[in-house]
Amino acid sequence: MAETLLSILLVTSSAKGSSIVYRWPPRPESTSRLSRPKPTVDGFELDNPWRAANFSDIPNDPANKPNPADNHQHDETIDYEWKRPTTIRDRSTSFSRTVPLPTSGQSTPSKDAPYEHEDLEEDSLADEYNSLLNYSSQFLAGMLCPHRSLCHQKFELVIDDLAFVGHPVCVEADGTWRFKPEKRKPSSRGRGSRNRDSSLPDDERSEISINGDLAQSLPTQSLWLHTFHFVLVLDLPDPSSSASGNIARYFDTIYEQLAFTVTAVLFQEQVLSNFVEAECDALGSLKDEYIAKGQSFVDYLIHAQRISSIASATKILYEAVKSSTMAYITIHDIPLELQLPPYLDHLLHSDDEYDLVFVDRCEDEEVSRTWGRDLSFGWYLPALVPWKSLLLLDGEAMDPYLNLRGPHVRPDERTLAEGLIKFLETASVTLSLADMASLLDWDLETQVYPTVRWLVHHRRAKIVDMVHSSLKTIFTLAPKFETPLSKLSADFKLEFPQPFIPSLPALLATISSASSKQSDNHFFAAVVRSRELLPAYHEVVLWMLKRDLLYTLHLHIRIIATSELKLRVRQAHEHKLERSSTNQLRGRKRHIRSLSEEKEIQLNGEKHTTAAVAWLPLSPRGAHAYSQRLPSVDSSQSRQSDASESLDLGDDEDGFYDVSEEDSGEENIGWGTTEDTLWSTMIGDPGTATPLERRWLTAMSEGKDEYIARRFEQINRYFDGKRTDDEILYRAEISRKQLREVLHHYDEYLQTFLHSS
Repeated sequence: MAETLLSILLVTSSAKGSSIVYRWPPRPESTSRLSRPKPTVDGFELDNPWRAANFSDIPNDPANKPNPADNHQHDETIDYEWKRPTTIRDRSTSFSRTVPLPTSGQSTPSKDAPYEHEDLEEDSLADEYNSLLNYSSQFLAGMLCPHRSLCHQKFELVIDDLAFVGHPVCVEADGTWRFKPEKRKPSSRGRGSRNRDSSLPDDERSEISINGDLAQSLPTQSLWLHTFHFVLVLDLPDPSSSASGNIARYFDTIYEQLAFTVTAVLFQEQVLSNFVEAECDALGSLKDEYIAKGQSFVDYLIHAQRISSIASATKILYEAVKSSTMAYITIHDIPLELQLPPYLDHLLHSDDEYDLVFVDRCEDEEVSRTWGRDLSFGWYLPALVPWKSLLLLDGEAMDPYLNLRGPHVRPDERTLAEGLIKFLETASVTLSLADMASLLDWDLETQVYPTVRWLVHHRRAKIVDMVHSSLKTIFTLAPKFETPLSKLSADFKLEFPQPFIPSLPALLATISSASSKQSDNHFFAAVVRSRELLPAYHEVVLWMLKRDLLYTLHLHIRIIATSELKLRVRQAHEHKLERSSTNQLRGRKRHIRSLSEEKEIQLNGEKHTTAAVAWLPLSPRGAHAYSQRLPSVDSSQSRQSDASESLDLGDDEDGFYDVSEEDSGEENIGWGTTEDTLWSTMIGDPGTATPLERRWLTAMSEGKDEYIARRFEQINRYFDGKRTDDEILYRAEISRKQLREVLHHYDEYLQTFLHSS
């Protein structure tokens, strides 16, 4: 329900002035507001638990007898209610009347004389025709028909607690109605691209323009109509209840979806055939006739709907918006489908008040990109992804086949229409969008997604989770039902009278209890239990999904490094360090022993040099350098320096220290303290695991079959607890059986849970 919409107006102006030609509903009322907080009227207001415990709804209960002082208290606090300044006005300051009312032959009473009964009826009838939301209709009409410079662009006016949104259009200076030339977008180069308006979408441009043959038609000469304005009157939300930044986008959405669209059609028909002026002539004559006869304003509005397509379309649009449904209207034989996003009003309240637990909000940039701009605000749609499915909605007004097989479809569109019909015949909740693209041989991004967006936008389908063909899907109940359970139960009984299908309350109880079980919790095991009943229960599931009674529970997976695993990996690491340390110690001893032996050879003279070279572990480069240095050795100091140099070369070239490349990075792993192994650790994102987490993941596969370990290594990046089982199957390109096999072999390291998204 669009709670802020109060009324829809059609306002016109001519040389004689401005007037509201038509409006709906007859008597709109804005919500009451407080100018300041009301004080408590008794001591019990501070003790809500006591009042709840002692409250009784029995009419004869003495505790609920009316208090004589209540009226007095109400009189004392009535001034706390905020009232528009025009609500309280002097009786003598009546609104001006654009049409004189009959006086029934009686003279006008003097200012000091009491009002007669006929005069009261006459003035009441005048207020009914010429008053709107405690304002004069003539005053509002003058405000809503702006100067020519403010026409052909978005109009937004706020008066007190009311907001008026529309798109006024006017006649040209020469008295003709013609299409405006389309504005060219400024070049990406130059200073024009810095203009803020260049970033506005096409449907927010300042002028309504029509391309093609319509733009070449002759302009229409106006007889009297100067301006017309299709206006939506909104109750300005309380600032304390509005989310920051949402109120402007809220009004923009209403303008784009309703005001601009209707105005574009009216403007086109006015230019082509003077349609709006002719409709206003008929409505004005009818209004004068009803006023002259003294008939009620409501009777005039109802009669106007029979002679004017604008009047009937206004009423249908208002009622559809208030009921949050699609408005199917016709203006001058042009059919239109108009709507507001179903969750638009929820943006004006805090998340705590409207907690949409089971609705995927379309806030992520990637999600908004796939759905497009028109479906990214106030729709709260699930992500448009390949592993989701499509549920076609039924209803006579939303039959997707009616407008595709008709004679109005042009020959060049016949192929496209046939392809769309084929898509609708293929769509099933047991198939994912990727499956549909494969069966139709369509491209997922350029063919399937645009078709899905069109169907969802026109409320002919909605995105749901894929349902198992054998109904081995785990369902849970929605947190609340939009329709009372009594009505749902009656409709369910009429739709499914078969004796083997239980009543709706019994079915809901079975589903609720099954979803909490650890095993055999899917729909087939809990409800169907027989393959012969699958076709009938498929229809039951579709019926419940269309009414948002069920949500699918998905499997989510997380990886847990247990304390035993962490201890085993740490012990292996310490053992490796100990072995490496032993090898290094042995290498140092060999260096020291070889150095001392080399010194003895050098001190004994030149004759022992050949024997020393035979066993020294020098590399070719080291040996060459050593041979170049031997003849020049004259003192013990130089010989000691040469021996040290040969030792350094030996360390670099021959690798006496047996440290592998893997061990060289051990110090960067971050092993932590020994106490870290006393508890388990969850690996939050295996796809970006740390070096230590990768050690844990590798250790989990010890002793597993090679193909199982390889598959675990392939898919464990998706075990972050955020991805559903359907997404894992699609991205990893594996079957459900292969996933279950991995879950079975790695059960001790995995945490699985069910969630609705």
